[in-house]
Amino acid sequence: MARNFNTNVHFHDIPDAILSSIFSLITDTRSRNAMSLVCLKWHLIERSTRTCLSLRGNIRDLFLLPTCFRAVSNLDLSLVSPWGRPILDSSPNTTLLAQVLHCNFPSVVTLTVYARNPSILHLLAPQWPNLRQIKLVRWHKRSPTTLGSDFLALFEHCHSLASLDLSHFYCWTEDLPPALEAYPSIAASLSHLNILNYTSADQGFKSHEILAITSACPNLREFLAACIFDHRYIGFVGDETLLSLATNCPRLSLLHLVDSSSLSAARGDPDNDGYTTEDAIIRQTMLIEMFSALPLLEELVLDVCHNVRDTWVALEMLNSKCLRLKSLKLGQFHGICKGIDARPDGIALCSRLESLSIKNCADLTDSGLISISLGCPRLAKFEVQGCKKITKLGMTKLASILRKTLTEVKISCCKHLNTVTSLQALEPIRDCLQRLHIDCVWEMVEQSGSEATSSAKYDGFKCSDRRRGIWEEANLKKKYKKYNDNENGYASSTWAKLQCLSLWIAVGELLNPLVLAGLDDCPMLEEIQIKVEGDCRHQSRLSPDGFGLSSLLCYPRLSKMHIDCQAAIGYALTAPSGHVDLSPWERFYLNGIGRLNLTELNYWPPQDIDYNKRSLSLPAAGLLAQCRTMRKLFVHGTANEHFMMFLLKAQTLRDVQLREDYYPAPENDNSTEMRIDSCSRFEDALNRRAIPD
Repeated sequence: MARNFNTNVHFHDIPDAILSSIFSLITDTRSRNAMSLVCLKWHLIERSTRTCLSLRGNIRDLFLLPTCFRAVSNLDLSLVSPWGRPILDSSPNTTLLAQVLHCNFPSVVTLTVYARNPSILHLLAPQWPNLRQIKLVRWHKRSPTTLGSDFLALFEHCHSLASLDLSHFYCWTEDLPPALEAYPSIAASLSHLNILNYTSADQGFKSHEILAITSACPNLREFLAACIFDHRYIGFVGDETLLSLATNCPRLSLLHLVDSSSLSAARGDPDNDGYTTEDAIIRQTMLIEMFSALPLLEELVLDVCHNVRDTWVALEMLNSKCLRLKSLKLGQFHGICKGIDARPDGIALCSRLESLSIKNCADLTDSGLISISLGCPRLAKFEVQGCKKITKLGMTKLASILRKTLTEVKISCCKHLNTVTSLQALEPIRDCLQRLHIDCVWEMVEQSGSEATSSAKYDGFKCSDRRRGIWEEANLKKKYKKYNDNENGYASSTWAKLQCLSLWIAVGELLNPLVLAGLDDCPMLEEIQIKVEGDCRHQSRLSPDGFGLSSLLCYPRLSKMHIDCQAAIGYALTAPSGHVDLSPWERFYLNGIGRLNLTELNYWPPQDIDYNKRSLSLPAAGLLAQCRTMRKLFVHGTANEHFMMFLLKAQTLRDVQLREDYYPAPENDNSTEMRIDSCSRFEDALNRRAIPD
């Protein structure tokens, strides 16, 4: 017998506890803001369930802070405007303003703050004594204070501190050890410490500093640090230091040790042999002892930048001693896999790996790649960089074997893998990849050795005039049609799941051939990251048609983009005769950006290293103002005030900020650059406009 049910049930009939649980699962900020506009009840629930908040207002308006976000536990104060200014200096009563922050956000246990000087933490640390995680940010020069003064207030008031992140905080390597030794209880309570400092890539922690830090923090579970592995320097990190570190912190589950030169190094030369002139002082026996002392290790990064030879035995012991290991990155390790008859050995025996990155391994061959793919069947992420002997054949085999698991791939600076061959090698997983990095190298490379005889040879993708970018599109399409028509057993020609694409490209090269090379059908692609590198001063002419951003119109869902030109070097001021300054270069790289339907853009202008100047030019401002759908624009440099006013023509633009996040950030901007008052005037004009949505 049928039963009648009351179908007149409203969404508001759901109990508040369940509705709050539903709201807490929504993480996207714009979605939450839209939900809060439905009705008053939803507004109150959304505000009461938000746990993460990043303040983006002007520091002069901090007294207008909302009082409805009392459940926020993760607060980011590092992006308030103007960026990099002391957050509390806008008030004549800094103590009162710090108390207002605490009253409005009483539940904060995770804090990110731009600590330009020690007084910031002296005021904020007492307000949140229950802080468990803190990230400090500073790209300006260190204040002339005593060693460790930046951390004293933090350690004095926050006795529950478990995580300290200094990866974007400029300080001296001598600052941290005495501060930790002065507060042994705080040091002992730390479980996460990140001193992999990107602000000072020219200096790393010395051996005695690493030992002092790890000795003071015996309960660390995650440790990331920039070191000096070059034995020609006093205080270099060798195998004895590595073993002592493992003995001091036996509970480590994550260990990242990176040579400081690796943080700032440009793309390597694909034509060198892959070996450095000096070997690291790291013996295989000591590596084995280190691995034996870290049985809980789950993620390991050793980017040494100096030769570590014949490591396959140590890596086999890594597999047997660290049974939880899932992620591994090795830099300048040679002999990681013998690859005889494609039988797993060395690193290929690490069968539990889900992520593997191999950097600058001079003797890795196709046989080694096949052994790795057979021995590591769980790999979801694979990166290979600076490996000179691998070819398309080896990458194709690896992709075929790992087709069911591999979702993220990076191929960079490999002599026999340019853009075309890299994309061809990834055809077996074309419909599975979600994230991809390749180098935009447009000529075909000759295959060498015995591997060349076992694989098909294709005509090269040649650029007759690479500097001027003269492309024969019809001939290119015909040529790539021939490549794609080869019988390979893989029916899909669509990158069906690719969401993020990362590209490296040399100064002066064009982006147009990317689509022609095989990346023409990416229906889900949402984000592209482009890094430009090279010396603009050595370029004679620019293509009048621009870089080729218009060629990206074929990606219907593309909405986010990073254009990183900070490694492009040129003349910021008057250029010598026969050369051009950086303004035409910015016009070259941004030409056509207005045709793309971008909603978010991060842009790093090219720089003049002689003047430490990275500034938005007039052509760049005019081209950015043509973006019809842009909502967020972050320029990682400075700009002239009246150049910024051009951006007001972009009707949808809602969030704009200048971030001088490079060291050393300018202490005092010139009269022609954006100052505090200039920034306030621009933001006032931006906020007075009517936003279409």
